[in-house]
Amino acid sequence: MNNYLAVDIGASSGRLVSATLEGDQLHLQELHRFNNSFTEKDGHDYWNIDDLLEEIIQGLQKAKQNGIHSCTLGIDTWAVDYVLLDKEGNRIHEVYAYRDARTLRAPDRLHQLISREDVYEKTGIQELNFNTLYQLFVHDREQLAQADKILMVPDYLYYRLTGIMVNEMTNASTMQLLNVNTREFDEDLLSLLQLRRDQFSELAEPGRVLGSLLPELVQKYDLPDCQIILVPTHDTASAVAGVPSQREESWAYISSGTWSLLGMEQSEALNTKAAMQANYTNEWGAYGTYRFLKNIMGLWMIQEVRREGGSAHSFAELVQLASAETPFASLVLCNQSSFLNPDSMTLEIQRFCEDTGQPIPRTPGALARCIFDSLALSYRDALHELQRLTDETVAKLHIVGGGANNELLCQLTADLLEIEVQAGPSESTAIGNIVVQLISSGALEDLKAAGRVIAQSFPTRLYKPQLLEGSKELLDRWEHLKRQTMSTTQIS
Repeated sequence: MNNYLAVDIGASSGRLVSATLEGDQLHLQELHRFNNSFTEKDGHDYWNIDDLLEEIIQGLQKAKQNGIHSCTLGIDTWAVDYVLLDKEGNRIHEVYAYRDARTLRAPDRLHQLISREDVYEKTGIQELNFNTLYQLFVHDREQLAQADKILMVPDYLYYRLTGIMVNEMTNASTMQLLNVNTREFDEDLLSLLQLRRDQFSELAEPGRVLGSLLPELVQKYDLPDCQIILVPTHDTASAVAGVPSQREESWAYISSGTWSLLGMEQSEALNTKAAMQANYTNEWGAYGTYRFLKNIMGLWMIQEVRREGGSAHSFAELVQLASAETPFASLVLCNQSSFLNPDSMTLEIQRFCEDTGQPIPRTPGALARCIFDSLALSYRDALHELQRLTDETVAKLHIVGGGANNELLCQLTADLLEIEVQAGPSESTAIGNIVVQLISSGALEDLKAAGRVIAQSFPTRLYKPQLLEGSKELLDRWEHLKRQTMSTTQIS
């Protein structure tokens, strides 16, 4: 069997990708792509979870039409969102989207019952108001009591395909309910939520073979003979597995998509008080690793600005327009909670600039330039924090995901962080999904071997830092802007 399928679903789109390994060359082909978004209903934002299952089945049908009759299959999605099931395995409620406003004040309410310090010491997970811990805290108690099982979104999709329920570890860790010492659900936190351990399935490691597609699905939809493998179901965990590093040099990464996740791969959790104060997280990774990282708002901001502009420009065109604008004319603090899910991202950026006495970006190019400049400065802050907290000097920064195609942002990052940036591959999440299937199948030995194959199979671009004129004045202005808005709520 030399066909490997990755279902990779993000917050704005999903696709099914096929891969073959020929010698040391990994070849990808996109078979199916679809949109994904949450919709508002009765004042709340929900995912169309059943539509995602239908899209996966359509993708598998296309795989068979393309001559793939047998394969392995892995699924990754975003994190923190969950599905409630009754004893018959039926969904109890719509699936809330993490940007729903119901959790905005949930952390302050929950931490009246248990301190932030205690939760971080237990879990090592950063405080984000949409973490599953806070979502469950505000969820209807009667519905939670009715739930026989609570699965994360990719766990649910695996269940619908195989009939098997597990809680895959990389995604489960983002719930802020797993104890880093016992590597199990924390009983104190479950008790606080009035939940039981048996309402969750067994914790399962990436690489586990779950079995085959349900026969009734294969027969009804004429699907390939698929062996289902549990991959790192959190898309960031798969993206880190897809970094073209042989795990030898001191390296860091930015998984650049809807979110920008900047961090390092660690063998142990770093849940110190300093890490908590900097709001770094210790999400579990593949093969016993931890993703010690910081959440930064990411390309969600430009995605929303583009959508609000009627998608008149492609992302590549917005980069070109931004390159023609005056650098650093207007800056925003990307992690302000006001940018999480505003009614209008464009107006929110303009409002921030007006309130802080900066030029107001009004054109698509000026808005894009503001976002890219601000992201690069945010990356600078996070990398300095990361090196201080880990006491390591990063030799190279890998940028993977869609943001690796943004030449302006990659060069700005190299310049401001004064570090070599290796950009690519942009398909790192699907690649990481697939290499875990390859390791599980015995075609690759480990992540080091996978990194070598990835580096040989996919082009990357190296950005060397260049001198920025007026950098001292820029950084002084950036620090002043942060002090000026210090009292404003941050997501992290």
